[in-house]
Amino acid sequence: MEMDDSVPIEFIFEADASRSSPRLAQLTESLKLEHQLLRVPFEHYKKAIRANHRVAEKEISAVISGVSDVTTDGNLSSGDAVNRLNSLVSKLHGLKRKLEEGNRVEHLQAQKCRVRLDHLESAIEENMSEWNGTHLNRILVDYMLRMSYYDTAVKLTECRKIQNLVDIDIFQEAKVVIDALRNKDVAPALAWCAENKSRLKKSKSKLELQLRLQEFIEMVRAENYLQAIKYARKYLAPWAATHLKELQRAMATLAFKRDTECATYKVLFEPKQWDNLVDQFKQEFFKLNGMTLEPLVNIYLQAGLSALKTPYCYKDDCTKEDPLSQESFQKLALALPYAKLHHSKLVCYITKELMDTGNPPQVLPNGYVYSAKALEEMANKNNGMITCPRTGLVCNYREIVKAYVS
Repeated sequence: MEMDDSVPIEFIFEADASRSSPRLAQLTESLKLEHQLLRVPFEHYKKAIRANHRVAEKEISAVISGVSDVTTDGNLSSGDAVNRLNSLVSKLHGLKRKLEEGNRVEHLQAQKCRVRLDHLESAIEENMSEWNGTHLNRILVDYMLRMSYYDTAVKLTECRKIQNLVDIDIFQEAKVVIDALRNKDVAPALAWCAENKSRLKKSKSKLELQLRLQEFIEMVRAENYLQAIKYARKYLAPWAATHLKELQRAMATLAFKRDTECATYKVLFEPKQWDNLVDQFKQEFFKLNGMTLEPLVNIYLQAGLSALKTPYCYKDDCTKEDPLSQESFQKLALALPYAKLHHSKLVCYITKELMDTGNPPQVLPNGYVYSAKALEEMANKNNGMITCPRTGLVCNYREIVKAYVS
């Protein structure tokens, strides 16, 4: 059984929503934001089906070929023929065990899909408070797993009983590769590439090439030049047709060596190359598993920050009540466009009250604007004198002028 990769999972629900209840239509809208929740177990479900199909096809072909050999070989004695047939029967028993294990994996992923669908369907008005709490815990676990806080993620998952709604087991697989790369070992990453070779090739991934190049560079660093050349002939040469420039640059390190000061080649020996490999593996891992490249918590925060971002947020005198006054939020919103505010409001810096016709804005001699109510209260307390809270300017109340907003 094969499943078509070209059909998005959302299509199923959109088709049903077009002829079903408004509630299902709302679920479809929610699914667009919850793509990862369903996509991850769905991708692993397809992967299990493909693996079982390949195993069955390979083993059955071998058995059929073996039976054919027994029946056509006239020189076999009856005892040898029986032995060969018994061996083929043993192979079939082994295939049965493999398929039973594969079926268990398929069932587990199908069950996860069902649980997650039920979770989405439970997003009804009477249950939204509980549903939102679970949703928040899910995206926090997702963030912790991406940031390598595995133990904390496991504890939160167990505490909130959301094991079937998060993907700890999948991230644990990635952890093995990430830990190895941080220890300057590419073997687990190369094994992962081999396991997912067809899908990585389909997405035109360069991860395997970068891993091979790094392994070559480490040989040059260790001054094992002969071994490096043999390695390049075996593992790098097949990439020459499509990535000749990268290969030429790497091969030049044989001449420039590890202590070169030439920036073009010196960078290849820097430790940050291993960090780049970790980041590249994460990106490929997320894509293959149908995950968002950014943590979900970042995406939700950016959705809110995009409605708040204005040029004023990046000025030194931005009010502390504005989330974008925080450096971490400013960094997160850096690539976002400014909010398109069709209806602006003026809020007094001092009282935090709205400035309107009943409480008009007033301008100090230094150009700063505050509400009439705030300045009147300040003047009454200070014998008619006004002190600008942001610059410290002191002026007489009679010096302020009314601002007219068009």
